[in-house]
Amino acid sequence: MAEVTLRGKSLGAIARDVAEGYFFVTPLVLKKFDPEAYKDLHINFLKLQKEIRGEQPPAHAVGEIRKRAVRLQRLANAIVVLTHTAREKRIPL
Repeated sequence: MAEVTLRGKSLGAIARDVAEGYFFVTPLVLKKFDPEAYKDLHINFLKLQKEIRGEQPPAHAVGEIRKRAVRLQRLANAIVVLTHTAREKRIPL
């Protein structure tokens, strides 16, 4: 089985781009994916979310705390869009 890519990037790289705000997950983007890619992308989102949650910036570094929160928010929104689209297409995650 060939690894799924989008714009020449792996799903892990796509997840990092979503967290950084370089790429947005929409139902139109997900239309190109097969059911296995939905599952793999969901797993990559969850792994990255866990990794970001593990990073604890110092309490006095307000900018770093905000950046971490924004990254988590972007990932959470992408997970919601992915889950909703998968549910519409009856793809179990």
